[in-house]
Amino acid sequence: MNLVIVESPTKAKTIQRFLSGEFSVKSSYGHVRDLPKGKLGVDVEHDFEPQYVISLLARKRIGEIKKSLPKATKVILASDEDREGEAIAWHLTQAFKLDPKKTERIVFHEITKKAIDSALKNPRAIDMNLVDAQQARRILDRLVGYELSPFLWRKVAKGLSAGRVQSVAVRLIVEREREIQNFKTEEYWTIEALLKKQNNAEEFIATLIKENDKPLEKLAIKNEAEAKKILENLENSQWRVASVEQKEIKKYPAPPFTTSTLQQEAYRKLRFSAKQTMQIAQQLYEGVDMGSEGSAGLITYMRTDSLNLANDALAEIRSYVLKEFGKNYAPPSSRIYKTKTKGAQEAHEAIRPTDIWRAPERIQKFLTPQQFKLYGLIWKRALACQMTPALLNLTVADIEAKKDNAQNSYTFRASGTQIKFDGFLRVYGSKIQENILPALKIKEVLDLIKLNPLQHFTQPPARYSEASLIKVLEANGIGRPSTYAPIISTIQDRNYVQKDANRKLMPTEIGFTVNDLLVEHFPKIVDLKFTAHMEEDLDKIAEGQEKWVPVVREFYEPFKKNLTEKYEEVKKQKAEPEPTDKLCPKCGKPLVIRTSRFGKFYACSDFPKCRHTENINNFKGPACPKCIEGDIVAKRTKKGKMFYACSRWPDCDFALWDKPTNEKCPECGSLLVETAKGKIKCSNKECRFKNKTSPDLSLN
Repeated sequence: MNLVIVESPTKAKTIQRFLSGEFSVKSSYGHVRDLPKGKLGVDVEHDFEPQYVISLLARKRIGEIKKSLPKATKVILASDEDREGEAIAWHLTQAFKLDPKKTERIVFHEITKKAIDSALKNPRAIDMNLVDAQQARRILDRLVGYELSPFLWRKVAKGLSAGRVQSVAVRLIVEREREIQNFKTEEYWTIEALLKKQNNAEEFIATLIKENDKPLEKLAIKNEAEAKKILENLENSQWRVASVEQKEIKKYPAPPFTTSTLQQEAYRKLRFSAKQTMQIAQQLYEGVDMGSEGSAGLITYMRTDSLNLANDALAEIRSYVLKEFGKNYAPPSSRIYKTKTKGAQEAHEAIRPTDIWRAPERIQKFLTPQQFKLYGLIWKRALACQMTPALLNLTVADIEAKKDNAQNSYTFRASGTQIKFDGFLRVYGSKIQENILPALKIKEVLDLIKLNPLQHFTQPPARYSEASLIKVLEANGIGRPSTYAPIISTIQDRNYVQKDANRKLMPTEIGFTVNDLLVEHFPKIVDLKFTAHMEEDLDKIAEGQEKWVPVVREFYEPFKKNLTEKYEEVKKQKAEPEPTDKLCPKCGKPLVIRTSRFGKFYACSDFPKCRHTENINNFKGPACPKCIEGDIVAKRTKKGKMFYACSRWPDCDFALWDKPTNEKCPECGSLLVETAKGKIKCSNKECRFKNKTSPDLSLN
């Protein structure tokens, strides 16, 4: 019997379907060994030797695998093909003390019979360069986290933690927020003309772009008075077509998805968080129950920065395009994309369906709504990237407005777009809104219907969304495909960053404080170029060009020296508690305002004798429907997650995860709550009332 070990039970189930009875597939449930919790676990005096341990939970799981080892003639390690997967395979050899002569390592980019059979025919040894790269990252992150976090506890607030790459992400968000805070709004105006051909009812809009043949900058018309002056100058002008330019342009499809672009597009089109996207993609990769067909992996490996597509996949997609859309939609040859991402693993593949003939609608009944949406996005993008470009007809007409014998003249521009051939847009792409101009001839006189002066104000840069932050991280070489989602998730879990009403990322008060301290005293930790350089060093380790111990030492020794000095140099950042007129309900002493990693809170001034604390609630909710005596207030769990509970908690145990409104359900009279997505629903789980648009309450 050949024993195949993978990370997840779902993956095991899918692979087992492709193998004969001589193979038994077991799951390790991820890592079986890791650095210990509660202590550093790295011997900094002896080449940073890691002290790996097997957790109690893992011991129980690997116990089942151990029972199968004596019967196994060969052990095949089939964890994922990235650094993390390679490390898992190596840890399995160490945990089980596997005989190298009876152990094989296989990798595959998709979970299909063809891919599994090919992998079994081409086993290899464990790539220790990849293992060392993952090990170096883990040790670097542990050194920063376990040595810098206590510094933050002492100088700012207990419970804080610092991450090597996460701190850079927080810095980007903090700096963007300060750009917004310091932004000075400027007023400016634009002028539009509503025109039409003579003896023709077809109207179109042209915008002022020049005065006396001099281009007008965006802020050229600064106020209403200047706009009115131009309107006065335009009175009784003759409007004549000065030039007409027509051209055909090609709009090419975007390349297939990488991890980064999938997370960005899923956020924009589906409103999925990066974490949610990766969880759903993992399910599609590892296998979905397809009824009588059994479990099947629907997409290729979802942690990749490559734009390559396998030759077989290219041929399959081309065949689908020709059959379903015709030869006009298939380019002369397959389109090959080259990534511009630094350090990309070109040997890998982009994210694509394992079988392009599995159209989303055909398999929808086997998928959850979220799986269907994400699979559809991946399927359409892979298909579209091998289709012909769209052809667009663009028309640009300049119209001169001038009075007879006047020196002043003004030029307005009208633009038109018409889709000549939809190409890949038939499958995927942003909707192009056609704007067809009437046929215009040079020197043709036009009729002015009216002039519209429009007031505008310059806008500050937007806060980062998850999508735009991932794009910036990737552009700066910060992180790798497997780290984008954990970075964003971690900085929110630590309460350094939270989402505003528009789901954009904004720093919390404690996020500002920690970032400013790190920028001032540990600039390398939050420096984009330095962090990107560390990623390059990790890549070199993975490629066998560098050894991991010197790389870690080069970082750690100056970091440790600086940290030791800063313990003496840096004064405590936490401000003195703010006095209040509130009294402690337990001892009667005054309450003061203190700061924790979750923000400000009320605490007894007689601490530590009296340990009473209260949330500072800006939220004013309705009366508690359970005890009537208390009010609904906002609270936090120990991990910082917001919930809403009776002010008499825990004496009254009424609590909700969703934010209550001040309205009652028209169906059952229970409290209405607002979900994270802005939808209104009844807090009573047995009530069917749901409302998708907050202001207009209606039964659905």
